[in-house]
Amino acid sequence: MELFLSASDPRPMYQQIVDQVTAKVMAGDWAPGQSLPSIRELAAASRVSVITVRRAYEDLERAGVIATRQGKGSVVAERSDLPTALMHDELRRQLEALLAIAARLGLTRADLQRLLDQADDPAADPGTPKGPLP
Repeated sequence: MELFLSASDPRPMYQQIVDQVTAKVMAGDWAPGQSLPSIRELAAASRVSVITVRRAYEDLERAGVIATRQGKGSVVAERSDLPTALMHDELRRQLEALLAIAARLGLTRADLQRLLDQADDPAADPGTPKGPLP
């Protein structure tokens, strides 16, 4: 259950914890019901404050990624659909970002569809620049 936190990462430490735990659950590396280190254990192992880890665990619990049981600690939420649900959430965030960028570029829905088709075409020449649309 090792997490890699970096002081050079622009994200706050608590966000790095949230992102890494979420990624491990999404990938299926951490199974539903699997125990997480206690807040104090993770703080000591990661060399961050207890407050930082507590904030990350609270965010993860609010998001439904983990469940905390009084006196028993925190575990990965026991939902068989959790990895899929997390991937759908991530896809939704990515699509929102894509749409925001497309709007700034003035791209239409047809332009986006053409870009998706080009990105998904295995026969496309990898050397062909995928720059702005005409």
